[in-house]
Parts: sequence; structure tokens; C-alpha cells
Amino acid sequence: MLKRIRSLFEPAPKPQAPVSAPLPYRHVSLFHWRPANGSVNFGDHLSQVVVSRVLGLRGLTLDDQVEQSARLLAIGSILHFAAHDDVVWGSGVNGKVPESAFTAQRLDIRAVRGPLTEEFLRSRGHRVPMVYGDPALLVPHLYAGRFRPIAEKAHVFVPNLHDLRLVAGKPDVVSPLAGWNTVVAEILKARLVLASSLHGLVIAEAFGIPARYVRLSETENLFKYRDYYYGTGRTDFEYATSIPQALEMGGMPAFDFDPRPLLDAFPWDLWR
Repeated sequence: MLKRIRSLFEPAPKPQAPVSAPLPYRHVSLFHWRPANGSVNFGDHLSQVVVSRVLGLRGLTLDDQVEQSARLLAIGSILHFAAHDDVVWGSGVNGKVPESAFTAQRLDIRAVRGPLTEEFLRSRGHRVPMVYGDPALLVPHLYAGRFRPIAEKAHVFVPNLHDLRLVAGKPDVVSPLAGWNTVVAEILKARLVLASSLHGLVIAEAFGIPARYVRLSETENLFKYRDYYYGTGRTDFEYATSIPQALEMGGMPAFDFDPRPLLDAFPWDLWR
């Protein structure tokens, strides 16, 4: 009885902290870049959004147990993070990272962002199918009916993460650090999208909104922009160096995007 009474005054056990660790069984790990400060850059985060949605088309998830563990790289200029035997679906070369940072000797490549990435990989002995496309172009097809252009603003500007401070306090700026659905919705309010964020351009053009790259700083290498434009069949890539200049130039010519080759190249076999 005395023991039971004492137990009433003992402190309650502390709740266990949530576990943050890889899944303890064989699964497909999706790698995408994220800033070290814990924020989320919408373009990179679209990798999680798009791959999860594609898997959902067949009732699959990133949490599924599979026969063999694998690592998948999709949206982003992230190939310098690739390790041996990684699977690539739509990723690109960054361009500003030293080529020596690319060390993967064996890659399972299903699609790349554009022909410049293809050439980079082929020159290093990798087999690369001629399937181009940033998977973020699939957003209108994967979320049909959820988002639609409403053209209530003349334009918006979507800065690259590193250009955000250059446009602080200016009107009609869409922060790439907001939630992905908020960024997409804000982009779709515009009749013209100006951006130094690559995925600001990709999302705008995916929904048929004219867009123009604005090179506000030299932080990002032109490689990834050219790779994207060349991959959509536009080699006459021209950019502005200021927002007023971009407004005068207007958007780049539109292009036709067929989602089927990119979807067909998705590595479904990893989910056996």
C-alpha cells in the first residue's frame, strides 16, 4: 500500500522524442536538396510533391517496403550529390559546382532535365536516354483541376532563393520559401511571370503563362537555365537583367509539352 501511495507522487515519465531516422526496411529514398537552416525552397520541394503524386497514380508511396533499397534523384540541379547506383529521373547538373564534385561512376538514368545535362553525363561514360524534362512540368497534369491561371495581376516576380534579399519589400514578389501550393497559386495570378527561380519559370510555363528569366545576380550559373530551355526545344534563350527590361521583353515563346515520355520513364520497377 505504501509503495502505491509513493507512486502517486512520482513524476510522470517524459514523452519520447519523435524518431527522425531512415525507414528501417528496404525502401526507395528520394533525395532532394534543402537549405541547411531548415527552410524549404519550393522548387526543390516539388520533387517530394511530384514523385509522391506520380506514385499515387498506381496506389504506391515512398514509404512502401520494396524488394531492393534504392535512392532516387528527381527535381533539382543535384547531380553532384549523386552516389554510385543512384537512379535519376529528370535531374540536372548545377553548373556552379566544380565538376570534380561529381563522383558517381555508376548511375541508372531514366530521364534528365535537358541536353546539356545529357552531354555532361555522356562525356563521363554514362548511358543517357534522350528523355528530357523537368518533372515539375507535370504539375498541371498531376493536379488537374486544383490549380488554374486566373490572370488577376499584370506580373509577379519569383526570385531565386539567393536573390530574395535583392527584392525585399518590393511589390508582387512571390517568395520561394512559402509552401509549394501557395507559390503555385501566386504564380497563377499573373499574366506574365518574371523569375530568377528556375522553377518559377517552369511552373509558369507548365500552366501556359508567358515567363522570362531575370538575371538579377551572378549567383546562379546559366547552365541550368539553358539546360531547361534547350530541353524544351528553345535554343534562342534570351534573358533580362532587370525587371523593367523583362517587362519590355515579355515572355519567351511557348512550347508544346507531352508528359507521356517523362511519365513512361518513371522508374516504376523500383517499387517491386
